[in-house]
Amino acid sequence: MCGRYVMARATSDLVARGGAEPDEELVLRESWNVAPTAEVPILVAHAGEHGEVTRRIHVARWGLVPPWAKELSVGSRAFNARSETVAQKPTFRSAVRARRCAVPVEGYYEWKAPEPGQKGADGRAAKKQPFYVHPAGGGDGEGPVIWFAGLYEWWKDPEAETRGEDPWVLSCSILTCASPDPRDDDGTLASLGALHDRLPVPLDESLLAEWLEPVKLGSAEEAEDLVARVVERAESVASGWELRPVGTAVGNVRNNGPELIEPQGGVQERLV
Repeated sequence: MCGRYVMARATSDLVARGGAEPDEELVLRESWNVAPTAEVPILVAHAGEHGEVTRRIHVARWGLVPPWAKELSVGSRAFNARSETVAQKPTFRSAVRARRCAVPVEGYYEWKAPEPGQKGADGRAAKKQPFYVHPAGGGDGEGPVIWFAGLYEWWKDPEAETRGEDPWVLSCSILTCASPDPRDDDGTLASLGALHDRLPVPLDESLLAEWLEPVKLGSAEEAEDLVARVVERAESVASGWELRPVGTAVGNVRNNGPELIEPQGGVQERLV
């Protein structure tokens, strides 16, 4: 699962890393506590009149709103899409065939549930411990970023025009897959498996262009095949991540600053 993440890169840096066309009007807001329904950058490939493909960074609402939705709030329940069912679920099946994107993040937060009966330092029942998951050598405004496999859709707000507003809303979702089995590894993958049973799907560099390709796949089966190939490479990418215990302040979306990703002392970084 991915329900909070960090994206505080300068616009020019993100454009360059994604191989996107420069856009002087694009301004990205720094955030160390991105939550669903927030505006987030996504990387989209566009086909030109003569078959050329260009990439652009767009700003989308995190939480996919399908074209047939009656209200915007549908997206608050669709910020993640399960890879196992994405080609069949009505909310996502059109997008996975024709509107795929990449969602850049510096790292993301995940909460580790305490073991049954586990006690805290005060003798009371232990609480969930947040961890910051990020690429080795990155996660702090420098180094690599993660490109999560994402989907996007356009939704027309039927009431926006009466308010004199742009009726079109661009929204997105992040794919997830089953986490690695902690029994199969003794390193980062085992720790990720112990942290949560779902993993946001990172795009392997060799599959990024194919995932972004601006073509409509011919069937749900073709979409399932592409998703399967992306998921197959997910653990290889995730094996290069690191986990950092952080403070519980990240649980409140009103808290937003680089102090949220500072390591918390006294907590073991290794989970298994």
